[in-house]
Amino acid sequence: MNTGTPVLPHATPPPLGEPRPLGETRTWPRDFTDRLTAPLPGVRALARIARDGKLRPAPEALREIQELPFAPGPMPATGLTTVALTWAGHASWIIRIGGLTVLTDPVWSRKILGTPARVTPVGVRWEDLPDIDAVVISHNHYDHLDAPTLKRLPRETPLLLPAGLAPWARRRGFTQVTDLDWWEAVELPAPGGPVRFDFVPAHHWSKRTLTDTCRSLWGGWVLTAPDGRRVHFAGDTGYGHWFEEIGRRYVGIDLALLPIGAYDPRWMLRPVHTDPEEAVRACRDLGARVLVPMHWSTFLLSAEAPMEPLHRVRAAWAAAGRPRDDLWDLPVGASRVLGER
Repeated sequence: MNTGTPVLPHATPPPLGEPRPLGETRTWPRDFTDRLTAPLPGVRALARIARDGKLRPAPEALREIQELPFAPGPMPATGLTTVALTWAGHASWIIRIGGLTVLTDPVWSRKILGTPARVTPVGVRWEDLPDIDAVVISHNHYDHLDAPTLKRLPRETPLLLPAGLAPWARRRGFTQVTDLDWWEAVELPAPGGPVRFDFVPAHHWSKRTLTDTCRSLWGGWVLTAPDGRRVHFAGDTGYGHWFEEIGRRYVGIDLALLPIGAYDPRWMLRPVHTDPEEAVRACRDLGARVLVPMHWSTFLLSAEAPMEPLHRVRAAWAAAGRPRDDLWDLPVGASRVLGER
């Protein structure tokens, strides 16, 4: 079998569910611990990390920070049929689809709780953003749900959230809030026709305070344009069986935005963060044509050298026999437009 060709699902995919109403108030379980696909680190793991001191790059590796790719530029002009990406850094993207402008996990803050300050500037100045039509959030960790950034948005901005996060947003004055379970969807009206947003599983977890572990859900999003083109935003995730299932249900994913950083040490982070080689495998499992790496080059969250994720994903992509043009390894601040089908 040619390992360079994406695996496409053979079985007939199950029909997608009808979109749910926007803004509905729902009742959820007390927690979502039963959705975990691996145990969370215990006291022994935390003690080992404290003893080894291995959650930051070695001092000599920090010289690589000056090599991190940063190339801000104007966002491309878009029309009703345009699908375009601009990387603001980490997991923050400006997605143009169906005439809408969507932000993913927007973090414009220089520093987030418990993490060193960002090592590359935000790729797009806030004042240069077009009007935002929707925001999607993958989970509530501070490097993905940044309250100071969200406070910059008009309170009527539609927020699409994992199950259990709607009360958090409503307490902060947002009036168009929808939280979803896995495999649920909503549609937003758009000039080019409705754009569908499906919330899909991920191998991760949630926690924001000392007492709310797994009290809200975590996951990724599949955005489907009126013409059927699809973008999968994985959020934060380890590698596992969910990628094949997402690919089976959402046939024809064009762009897979997948994390490639924050993976070392593997004994601790493997269940929740894909490394570059796993991201290439996940892209194949999804049946996606293009891999768009993210979740690196912004915050130093683990012990790998700053440039290592880029070198490894390029090598893994080449080893898989995939076309070089289908690896969109963008610098922070850069944009790319998906061609018409």
